[in-house]
Amino acid sequence: MKLAILSRAPRSYSTSRLVAAAVERGHEPRVLDTLRFAIDLSSDEPDLQYRGRPLDDFDAVLPRIGASITFFGLAVVRQFEQMDVYTPTPSNGIANSRDKLRAIQILSRHDVRIPATTFVRDRADVLPAIDRVGGAPVVIKLLEGTQGIGVILAPDTKVAEAVIETLQSTRQNVLIQRFVAESRGRDVRALVVGDRVVAGMRRVAQDGEFRSNVHRGGRVEAVELDPEFEATAIRAAQIMGLRVAGVDMLESADGPVVMEVNSSPGLQGIEQATGLDVAGTIIDYAAQQVAFPELDVRQRLTVSAGYGVAEISVHEGASLLDAETTLGDLRQLDISVLTLHRGTMVIPNPRSDRIIEVDDRLLCFGKLESMRGLVPERRRRRSVIQPLPETPLPDEF
Repeated sequence: MKLAILSRAPRSYSTSRLVAAAVERGHEPRVLDTLRFAIDLSSDEPDLQYRGRPLDDFDAVLPRIGASITFFGLAVVRQFEQMDVYTPTPSNGIANSRDKLRAIQILSRHDVRIPATTFVRDRADVLPAIDRVGGAPVVIKLLEGTQGIGVILAPDTKVAEAVIETLQSTRQNVLIQRFVAESRGRDVRALVVGDRVVAGMRRVAQDGEFRSNVHRGGRVEAVELDPEFEATAIRAAQIMGLRVAGVDMLESADGPVVMEVNSSPGLQGIEQATGLDVAGTIIDYAAQQVAFPELDVRQRLTVSAGYGVAEISVHEGASLLDAETTLGDLRQLDISVLTLHRGTMVIPNPRSDRIIEVDDRLLCFGKLESMRGLVPERRRRRSVIQPLPETPLPDEF
């Protein structure tokens, strides 16, 4: 396998380990500086220039893109994808995970447990927002922060209000999150490769510090993750669209709480803590996928006129529940079910004799007109809007 590793730090631990693991397995790795690419859209086929010359053919690419160059790095990864070069860290997964707000919005939509979170901009909305997440103490996070930078624990409401006002005055976007007290200064990281957790570690903060990041001086130790933590980590990584990811979770009284999904997880801490060859596992996975890569279903299967991909949610009273309809019955409507989501289970290529149940979600490919007919009228959320007090208008009005 001819492997490109996108990294601006070829001597860093993670990049060096990936190179060494690839060489040990007989592959041909090459570290490429992400910022030295030029995206070539002038020819008949998608192409890339590197240091002013046409890029060699590669079988796979492993992006190690720093947060400061996310925009350009994403463009480079997208171009590799258009050139049919396999990556276990696709551009959409990187984009999803780099935006903390977007990541939390996606995870909450798919019933992954996250800290109670709110996002506001107007000063008048700050105090109600703090109350919504359970009151002080609260954690305040910059949307663009990495490695624990821009994460602040506010012990009381006054401090929280002052910190948020100060950050917003410098045009910083911040999240307000519930502080999970029982997990103070501790979290676990699960390293997900493909559809399994290959290593886990617990990070413990220094005395007097609530951030457990290794870059903040936290120590690490190997940990055997409970099945619930493993399942949560795998699900979070897949929802983000990542096949290689570090999933950080808090150990709350209610179970795992996902804090962050990292698309370029560092390997030093987890390899040294566990003694496992995580880099080798990533290389092996990429090599296996090169011969049989995953496809972007929505991009590849919507080229036929009148056909496409859609997700159908089955609510109470839906026509699909009549007469115990099975997945196989949908074939008569020219619809194929690719994946069945039932509760916390994700069932790929489900059997045709499965009976459709309430709250099922069906990822389907088929005739769009037929699928539209199965989508129930959108349920509207009930809201209670308090009337605003009447304010007298100025004389000029």
